[in-house]
Amino acid sequence: MNQTIFDKILRGEIPSDKVYEDEWVYAFRDIAPRAPVHVLVIPKKKLKSFAELGSADSLDLGEYFKAIAHVASILGLENDGYRVIFNHGENAGQTVDYLHGHILGGRPLGFLAH
Repeated sequence: MNQTIFDKILRGEIPSDKVYEDEWVYAFRDIAPRAPVHVLVIPKKKLKSFAELGSADSLDLGEYFKAIAHVASILGLENDGYRVIFNHGENAGQTVDYLHGHILGGRPLGFLAH
């Protein structure tokens, strides 16, 4: 797989504003936030996109999704609500070929269609 900006962030080659890290995931603030809270959560075992989830290890996926919920809790979003978005492919707005979930919150979000 090609090296992406997220690979470089994980290796520490590009700085990021880390929110959370464990053996499964790395979570950091988006550099172009679309809401008052906008955090990206990437698995440490690289997947290119959401379409590759079917071939991923179930334990890795479970820990990844549990970590997303944990990060939302750390961010204090549980009471007011938040959105988790995964983009798959160019038409959906995926700009980095590395699976990543966007946690958005901190205001009413409404429907996000363009």
